Amino acid sequence: MGLSDFFVCSDSVIDDNVKIGSGTKIWHFSHIQSGAIIGENCVLGQNVNLGNNVKIGNGCKIQNNVSLYEGAELEDYVFCGPSCVFTNDLTPRSEYPKESSCYRKTLVKTGATIGANATIVCGHTIGRWAMIAAGAVVTKDVKDHALMAGVPARRIGWVCRCGEVLGDDLKCKKCARQYSEKGSGLVEKEADE
Repeated sequence: MGLSDFFVCSDSVIDDNVKIGSGTKIWHFSHIQSGAIIGENCVLGQNVNLGNNVKIGNGCKIQNNVSLYEGAELEDYVFCGPSCVFTNDLTPRSEYPKESSCYRKTLVKTGATIGANATIVCGHTIGRWAMIAAGAVVTKDVKDHALMAGVPARRIGWVCRCGEVLGDDLKCKKCARQYSEKGSGLVEKEADE
């Protein structure tokens, strides 16, 4: 892939062995560390840090001052609000650093949104199209389409794929999608169901 396929601000640092997809834009003062993979048509705001071997899917938007450390993976179309935090070690000690094989994995599935200043404690999965409120602290797995808020975060509702908060009937007033509840969260009903 040629350099003309994506844009990187001249004051950002891209280490060796990094893959950046076509149409991606990386803005001021960002650092992409070795082994990171960024999909197509992503936008990384100012002062974004991607740790070694972090994986970012297509169409992701990572706002200013976000750091994703080794062990984090974002699937397609994930939105990370300004200054949200991802961890990768539950018991860090400065004097006793761990090898990367000890880092806990965090997976954020397709379409999920992480609000500004939210904290995602490592070792958990954020479900598809879930929405994490600003300032929330996620300490457990999050179901598909769950609306999470608080410290620690708890489910306070459900959200549609389009982002609209759903009522008790689980039908979106904005786009008319209809859902039903399953073990993993919500699933969209077919039009003839």
